[in-house]
Amino acid sequence: MESIVRELQKTHDIIGRRDELTSALIAAQVGKHILFEGAVGVGKTTIALAVASHLKRKIVRIDGDERYTEQKLAGWYDPPLVLAKGYTKEAFIHGPLSKAMLEGAILLINELNRMPEGTQNVMLSAMDERTIHIPKYGQVNAEGGFMIIATQNPDEYIGTSQLSEALKDRFICINLDYQSEEGERQIVKLRSACRDEDIIDVSVTIARMTREEQEIRRGSSVRGAIDLSDMFWTIYGSFNDDLDKWVRCAKPAFLTKIELQDFSREKFIELLKRIIDKALELQRTGKTSSKAWHKNAKPEIDQIKLAPIEKKK
Repeated sequence: MESIVRELQKTHDIIGRRDELTSALIAAQVGKHILFEGAVGVGKTTIALAVASHLKRKIVRIDGDERYTEQKLAGWYDPPLVLAKGYTKEAFIHGPLSKAMLEGAILLINELNRMPEGTQNVMLSAMDERTIHIPKYGQVNAEGGFMIIATQNPDEYIGTSQLSEALKDRFICINLDYQSEEGERQIVKLRSACRDEDIIDVSVTIARMTREEQEIRRGSSVRGAIDLSDMFWTIYGSFNDDLDKWVRCAKPAFLTKIELQDFSREKFIELLKRIIDKALELQRTGKTSSKAWHKNAKPEIDQIKLAPIEKKK
């Protein structure tokens, strides 16, 4: 299992997440349906795709939203074909659920809890009894290998709804929290064009501070640090501690990534300035210095790469 986890980390550029990947692989191995839950930007979809690809089955992917109807999920009759041929199988258009069942594939649902509850509940009998009944078409039975891997944001996020107790009961749930500070540094280094570690350090610190401010309802994901690093690096080319320059780059980087309790443009800029000023002060005192950190600890990703595999006696 350790070797598989390391291979998935390498192939899919996943930083850390050893425990989460291990739990998901074990669940998949015993044929359980898997639900990844976590805030925006913690890598739910990346990990779901990594696990699905490891199983080497066909993947049927859908992205959930409030317009996704029961018929769109299970399947529907095409009106022109019905007029020409009647309610025959040739006139039926398979939806992602029935298609995945018939092909023994993985149904990968991104943001499951953005679907209406009625649409979600179509999956109940498919998950439990491995069958669904479609009016006029008949029964659809799942072939071996069929399973559902889904992701969802926390219930308090805008546009989400709670899953029914019956649906949640059929999933193995794996929660993904934000990465460690060093884990987020590693992610920014991997996904950003920035090659200045001080810019990356400050960007990560700013993004993490937005999650701790009482006036911010939802803080930024690591994508905020990636965007900020890219913008500062592209405009200025190297680190400097000019507050105005950081604010100039941070405004577009974070405007869509943080949600204030009571939004106003003035309050947004005021909060950014306060957070950035704290982050720059920490940088000046060496408390966010990547060099100081690397002197006292090993990166999480290196620990995983170097972890020996214990052989069974």
